[in-house]
Amino acid sequence: MKMEQLCAPFYGQMIAHARYYHILRFLHFTDNNRNGVDRTDDRLWKIRDLFQIIRTNFSKFYNPSEYLAVDEVIAKFKGRIACKQYTRKKANVSASKCSNCVTLQDIHDMNVYLGKDRQRVAQHLTATHNTVANLTRCVEGFGHKLYTHNFFSSPDLYDDLAQKKIFCCGTVRLHRKGMPKDLKPKTLRLKRGDIRVRTRGDLTAVVWKDKRDVCLLTYVHDPPREGNYRDEHGNAIKPAILADYNRHMGHADNSDRLANSYKASRRTWKWTKKKLFFHLLDLAIVNSYILLSSCGGKKISHRDFHLALIREMLAWSRHEPRPSMPVGRPAPASANIGRLDTSQ
Repeated sequence: MKMEQLCAPFYGQMIAHARYYHILRFLHFTDNNRNGVDRTDDRLWKIRDLFQIIRTNFSKFYNPSEYLAVDEVIAKFKGRIACKQYTRKKANVSASKCSNCVTLQDIHDMNVYLGKDRQRVAQHLTATHNTVANLTRCVEGFGHKLYTHNFFSSPDLYDDLAQKKIFCCGTVRLHRKGMPKDLKPKTLRLKRGDIRVRTRGDLTAVVWKDKRDVCLLTYVHDPPREGNYRDEHGNAIKPAILADYNRHMGHADNSDRLANSYKASRRTWKWTKKKLFFHLLDLAIVNSYILLSSCGGKKISHRDFHLALIREMLAWSRHEPRPSMPVGRPAPASANIGRLDTSQ
């Protein structure tokens, strides 16, 4: 059965080619004529209702663990889009960005980058600060540990979340506001294995030199000792803070890898209706697979889970009761009119 699913005739026997593209063409999630739909303020209005349903269910069926991670995910798209992102080090130039809050590989919450919108962001906060604050709003006050990428990290963000009992750790860009000026690369002349540390209260900034400078900011770890640390072969010894950061940020990378392993995405010029919808479908499948794996029992690979999910959906569609159609010639309209008895 598994080998049959990997052959093209299998899907041709399930649904006709023209029927599939007919459904894909008219795939829609919002009534364009519905009252109350604000198209000017919300660029995601065509898929906003479905996005909120999936987002709610992500946080409903999985309790966040002690360790969380926030990272961005790029959904590749080469059509016209108002809120595209340019990433110099990645192949796709035009794309929509999705910020995810991940816990133990499971995506707990997410948000879609829709371009600069200063009306919805407090004037004293940056866009990245506001994104992380919104994603972690449901875990405030519980003492969670949050790991962030350098795109989000800043001293102001870490101080703000520490007041809400969310303690952060992550890589950080040295030009961020509030970072020590004496840690700039032009100021420091570090050799391989050197560690420099600066502290402010419970907040610690660490710069470690390997092939290049790596800067970390943490509320979670104790400050390490400064010095030069290399093994007998002259290789730089990785600090415990960086090893801990890599271990927990790997959950976000693993979720992204699973979502891109067997993508349901198709070529399209409609980024909201189809491109983003299929990306959300991939994320929902990943979360379902992780929830199944956490329940114990027989282990199943991600590939086999995909194939089993397809078989179950096809079996359900075959046994779905279809609406009965009237047989024969319809009765005349006069036969459906009741008699009107009048009395004087």
